[in-house]
Amino acid sequence: MSKEMIKICESVLQIAKEAGANDCRVDYNKSRLVDVVYREHKPELVNEASTQNINIHVFADGCYSNRRTSDLRKDALKAFVIDTVESARLLEKDPFRSLPDPKYYLGRTEIDLAIYDQDYKNVTPDQRHTMAKELEAHCLKAGGNRVISVSTSVYDIFEEEAVLTSNGFSGEKQSTRYYAFGEMTVSDKGDRKPNGYDQAVARSFKKLPPVSELGKNTASRTMDLMGAIKIPTETMPVIIENRNVSTVLNYLTSAMSGNALQQKQSFLLNKKGEKIGSDIFTLVDDPHIIEGMGSRIYDNDGFATKKRSMVEKGVLNEYYIDWYRSRKMGIEPTTGSPTNLVLPPGKRSLAEIMKELGRGILINGFIGGNSNPNTGDFSIGISGKLFDKGEFSQNVAEMNIADNHLKFWNKLVEAANDPWIYSNIRMPSLVFKDIVVSGI
Repeated sequence: MSKEMIKICESVLQIAKEAGANDCRVDYNKSRLVDVVYREHKPELVNEASTQNINIHVFADGCYSNRRTSDLRKDALKAFVIDTVESARLLEKDPFRSLPDPKYYLGRTEIDLAIYDQDYKNVTPDQRHTMAKELEAHCLKAGGNRVISVSTSVYDIFEEEAVLTSNGFSGEKQSTRYYAFGEMTVSDKGDRKPNGYDQAVARSFKKLPPVSELGKNTASRTMDLMGAIKIPTETMPVIIENRNVSTVLNYLTSAMSGNALQQKQSFLLNKKGEKIGSDIFTLVDDPHIIEGMGSRIYDNDGFATKKRSMVEKGVLNEYYIDWYRSRKMGIEPTTGSPTNLVLPPGKRSLAEIMKELGRGILINGFIGGNSNPNTGDFSIGISGKLFDKGEFSQNVAEMNIADNHLKFWNKLVEAANDPWIYSNIRMPSLVFKDIVVSGI
């Protein structure tokens, strides 16, 4: 971590205090993005971009202001801080705005979460180009003569952060993320041109899966869209593929947020301690997973993070309450947003489950959709594969599922043993019974 970043944060705090701020928080962020895109056997885009900015939160005479600047020249930064403090006093007072009680800063884990790749600086342009080029070749090989176009992308992001507050918080973080992405368009009957993709993300370059696997999966997932049709409306079991569970789950976790609850725009308002799902539904928020995409030792308020059971055997245990909303609501804060969300995997494979399940649909994609935050009613378009006793019979598309979250999660009957690790939402494939799938 750069000592210069800390020095600059300390200087900003001092300037803010001298300008009359009662309290101040400074976030200094740096990032570097490198992106390589291949199409038609040659680089289509090669991009490298670096950014840095300082975000300051000023508390002055009961007023609050939050402003950001990328001009870090000494005189310009000083003028920016002074202007922010002076401007804050012109705003309406907000008695709930303050820095957190320092007691919530205590108790940080001492473990190395391995969210920074120590070999990051050794990853070369040739390695990025080779991976993107080889991924394109594997996509084309697996797609065969139906391929219209293939695009692949390999990119990585390095982020560095320093945070200081006037009431004692100090935080530093370095992190890396590497992405590999393949996208394919193929020709189908008539003028249909299905478009599919596959992707992976990891904290270290070496942990990305082989490009041969990504290429094969890109082609396979695209071919799964070919010949897809609507079928008659039917009530049947559905399985939501592991990587797609997040689409529906995000509607639920949004209703757990302090902002939604405080605004009384949440179907989970006053539901804490109540049953909202089946016994299979246990949702753990674990910020300390090694190399986890959502892992962190402190949250956006500076609170020390800890493992939380948000839902346990269907019972809602916790909400996501940040410091500001906790003060407005007069309740104890928890944390402001999810880290790594985990639902304990089951013991059976997807193939074993489908073999015994009879007729159903494996949902491998969602299209559009909406969810009413007040009632929990949701509707979302799906694509997938119709199966019967483990055998796939027809690709389906342009269909829809609609339900209410307070009913839907009670229909969860099993989790497969295949947690999706390329996300902070590390869900296994989930099996739901008696779902109305609307079609013709």
